[in-house]
Amino acid sequence: MRAESSATADSGIAVDTSASGRRHQGTPPGTGVRAAGPAAGGGRPGRDPGADRAGFGTLQAALGVVAFSLTFPATAWGLEGFGPWSLVAVRSVLAAVIAGGALLALRVPLPARRHWPELAVVAAGVVLGFPLLTTLALQTSTTAHAAVVVGLLPLTTAVFSAFRVGARPSRTFWCAALAGAAAVLAFTVQQSGGALTTADLYLFAALLVCAAGYTEGGRLARVMPGWHVIGWALVLCLPLTVPVAALALAQEPVDLTGHSVAGLLWVAAGSQFLGLVVWYRGMGAIGIPKASQLQLAQPLLTLVWSVLLLGEHLTVAAPLTAAAVLVCIAVTQRARG
Repeated sequence: MRAESSATADSGIAVDTSASGRRHQGTPPGTGVRAAGPAAGGGRPGRDPGADRAGFGTLQAALGVVAFSLTFPATAWGLEGFGPWSLVAVRSVLAAVIAGGALLALRVPLPARRHWPELAVVAAGVVLGFPLLTTLALQTSTTAHAAVVVGLLPLTTAVFSAFRVGARPSRTFWCAALAGAAAVLAFTVQQSGGALTTADLYLFAALLVCAAGYTEGGRLARVMPGWHVIGWALVLCLPLTVPVAALALAQEPVDLTGHSVAGLLWVAAGSQFLGLVVWYRGMGAIGIPKASQLQLAQPLLTLVWSVLLLGEHLTVAAPLTAAAVLVCIAVTQRARG
């Protein structure tokens, strides 16, 4: 999932505390001056805590990308035993229970009242809109097709963010964004036999609502931890998702199979909560630009899962279009601002 937020990285100043450095500065060796850091006795000599933190942050962000890349295959599994409304509603309820439990256990205070409208946008876009629209699309679309279309999400979010914060990206940014959009549009028309299908319309609508949710979530993440944002958004939806889940389960047939239960549990716990926790923690450690580069692999990973887990057969156009979108996103990352 590409969630947009702000993060700052600590900066440090390297100081020469070696023996030669002390002699150069007029401080004789053995005067009791000790170097700060691991070499001073707080850790093993030669270890850089900043490098360790960056490495662990990269690992966490990468785990988040892997979690998000499994969302569509897991949704396809869930649809084997649940109706679309049941799957989305129960998924949101389960994720909200996990998030609410974590917020309660850690005694996280309620957000300020002024932040609730932004949380409502996050809830409408990320918790409700995107899962529902993509689930409806996956009833008739392959996960590979959906992955290529939704691979446009980072570009869509960047455009929303530019308008929302009043930024003026460069001409290169807009050219790359338009090129990526054109590649995806050409792919969808070619795959659909010359016209957009209902599933394509669902996917494009999902791009818009999710981009809006990511943009507001990114703004909120400047004043509160990112997982608090998604946690409170999930809890905010409970008064709606609980009755909808009860109604949907009563109306839609349910067939509890290994695939359907595993798919439901993954999209609830893995995609909608735990994946976002490690993603935001990793992004806070290594910064947004580096984390964004990792997320470029998400559509291609989903294509791999669609083959391995669902047995789908890829057309040549799918990986080629995903790669083209990847290049366009990489250009926007360098040209932004």
